[in-house]
Amino acid sequence: MTLRSLASAAGLTALLLAFPLGAQSPPAQITIDASQPLNHITPWIYGSCIEDVNHELYGGLYDQRIFGESFEEPPTSNPITGWTTFGGNWQVDGPVVRVAPGPGAKLVLNTPDFADGLIQADVRLNNETSDNAGILARVGNAATGADDFDGYEISLRAVAHTLLLGKHRHNWQPLKEVPAPVNPGEWHTLRVDLHGPRIRIYLDAETAPRIDFTDTDSPLLSGEMALRTWNSDASFRNVRVRTDGQLIEGAFPQDPVTSVSGMWDPIHTGSSPAAFLQDSVQPFNGAYSQQIEHGPGAGLAGIANRGLNRWGIAVRNGQTFDGRLYLRSKNLQGPVTVALQSADGSRTYATHALRGIGANWAKYPFSLKSNTDDANARFALWIDRPGTLWVDQMTLLNTSRDRFKGLPVRADIAAALVQEGVTFLRYGGSMVNSPGYRWKNMIGDPDRRPPYNGTWYPYSTNGFGIEEFVKFCEAAHIEPAVAINIEETPQDAADMVEYLNGAVSTPWGHRRAENGHPRPYGVRYFEIGNEEVLGGDDASAYSHYIDRFQVLHDAMTARDPGIQLVIAAWWRPDSSNVERGFKALNGKAACWDLHVSADDALSGREVDRQLTEMQSLFQKWAPGSSLKVVIFEENGGLHNLQRALGHATILNAVQRHGDFVVVDCPANCLQPWHENDNGWDQGQIFFTADHTWNMPPYYAQQMAAQNHLPLRVESSVEGAPDLDITATRSEDGKALAIDVVNVGPLPQNASISVSGFDRHKGDSQTWTLQGPINAVNPPDGPETTRTVRAAARTTSANFDYLFPPHSFTILRLQR
Repeated sequence: MTLRSLASAAGLTALLLAFPLGAQSPPAQITIDASQPLNHITPWIYGSCIEDVNHELYGGLYDQRIFGESFEEPPTSNPITGWTTFGGNWQVDGPVVRVAPGPGAKLVLNTPDFADGLIQADVRLNNETSDNAGILARVGNAATGADDFDGYEISLRAVAHTLLLGKHRHNWQPLKEVPAPVNPGEWHTLRVDLHGPRIRIYLDAETAPRIDFTDTDSPLLSGEMALRTWNSDASFRNVRVRTDGQLIEGAFPQDPVTSVSGMWDPIHTGSSPAAFLQDSVQPFNGAYSQQIEHGPGAGLAGIANRGLNRWGIAVRNGQTFDGRLYLRSKNLQGPVTVALQSADGSRTYATHALRGIGANWAKYPFSLKSNTDDANARFALWIDRPGTLWVDQMTLLNTSRDRFKGLPVRADIAAALVQEGVTFLRYGGSMVNSPGYRWKNMIGDPDRRPPYNGTWYPYSTNGFGIEEFVKFCEAAHIEPAVAINIEETPQDAADMVEYLNGAVSTPWGHRRAENGHPRPYGVRYFEIGNEEVLGGDDASAYSHYIDRFQVLHDAMTARDPGIQLVIAAWWRPDSSNVERGFKALNGKAACWDLHVSADDALSGREVDRQLTEMQSLFQKWAPGSSLKVVIFEENGGLHNLQRALGHATILNAVQRHGDFVVVDCPANCLQPWHENDNGWDQGQIFFTADHTWNMPPYYAQQMAAQNHLPLRVESSVEGAPDLDITATRSEDGKALAIDVVNVGPLPQNASISVSGFDRHKGDSQTWTLQGPINAVNPPDGPETTRTVRAAARTTSANFDYLFPPHSFTILRLQR
């Protein structure tokens, strides 16, 4: 009997009609023997990895609505008249504008969109370490972030001495790269001639184009022009645009200087003078506070914040926010007003007056209840009478249903994680490699935790740290793992274990109780570092890591012998240094962290090979070793259906090695929409200021978690190289799940034979994730590609099934 997906013959017919007659792969044979379990499968393979890359925490899981809470960011470039800045610190010196190295800063010339024309600019890469910089053409949908725009990129590369043409559609697609005499420290003239899909690029005084390229793949045909740098100290001058017979010259006139910390905007109205200073004298926390001075006369002087990269603070009618901030003043003659307003300040939704501001720092709590809906609001603070005010350490949090179980965590994001079925969450990644990342700076009063130079953001704060993370995992019933910097002292590492796991009678357990959590957290998994020795097979670096692991191991396990330590040294199977590290740490570590690539739809086959090799080498180097593997990062640059299939095939590989692999965690857990300024374009859950939605990899994970069965049984497939399968069953033998990934572009019919699972009749369920291989879910179509669940009946252990192209299917049979 045929088991039909989509629960009806009509659904199967629609699938068949989508392809020409005969456009199916030849029939395949799938054989399942459920009689004998082959290995166990841990429930923790449905994990995820979270860190502050791409603001997964600040602006994401952490409910803090203010971005730039400690006023550490330097003042932004003063506005350049006629241009719009998207990232970067742009400095004007007469006819030249210069920008420091950064991840894709853009300066967009404010002109109407144009199609054909000539764009020209002089570009100078200011040092030999610069990567690339140049012109963007036909720019649209620009926002702050490395790839957050559409347009063509024409760049000079200093290190490679090349001229580069690429295309962005909120991603990066190289089109052509040619050698060019690009010399750091010298001015070069770039000219771009645009005519329909044809792009000709000239360098300096050359009369023949170095690149002559016609874009035949959905060309971009109109837009603005911009200047852009990628990890380069670059300068620009002599910008000209000629279109429709009109010449536009891009000079760089600047507005007057206003020294307001970079994530804040000044407020100044009326006739009274106002002055702003990012003040380094006597800040409350960190290196700076914000000074606001109101002179004689009428008007307002203040500052405003619009959240993460100014994407807006979302408010609803009746929604209440709790806030706190630290203030001091000198000769201030009136109150300080805090408010929720529209982005331009023309409408006010809620206000609260703070009075009695003294000469010394003090905390001032407040509450704001919005009287309207606005997804793009701002928080504002001002004074309306003469005097000087200093502001520092600002927090604005949701209340009630908008927070998860009373924690400083966004309820909608937390709910999405729970609904995904995440069973294990790893808190770590490259953020722990920052020298300033120290766990003792993450506990106690969050307002007094010092900012530090983070790996992903140079003005990172510790308002959300290890303690907030384990509290969230506890409330969400998720198994946590934390990573620490390898240069933590043995004493500090031991104190961390005691703080998280020790009894109240211990010194650090008592400190935990004082901080509001008497019961031990019971954290089991601790990773020593992250991606150590990533840069190359360096014997001294491996030796240093081995030494640090051993000394931290001794200190940490002395406080709690039951913890499981994870090796973070980069896995190189052919390296004698890796073998040396294994032999030194075998018996002390519980697991080795393997990071894998997941973008390819068949990533699982390479992961299967890596795991087989890894397990073999462990036993070769130390027969009987109990060291296991955790995959704490599945990495890539995609969040589409192809990535979902890659994750599904990796889950199949992990199931095949279930007694060896303890955990599997895709990265990244979260990603803000259009705020991808760290380059890892691979979130499972996407979010804006006011809502969340899920990408195809999320649904692949959810499908697998919902159908977890603990025992893998024998399965095989013949005649279908595009199918990747595993089969699992329950302990009592009453449930059987068949996980099938079809990575091919055609439907695949298969005859399925099941033995060792006696079932004469009963209900069956199917879960199917399918669609175009590049499918993603935009915010206006958040469920375009998602799982479809269906019911079917079978009366035989032998049946046929048609697997859709580019699909992940789970068939669940009941006895």
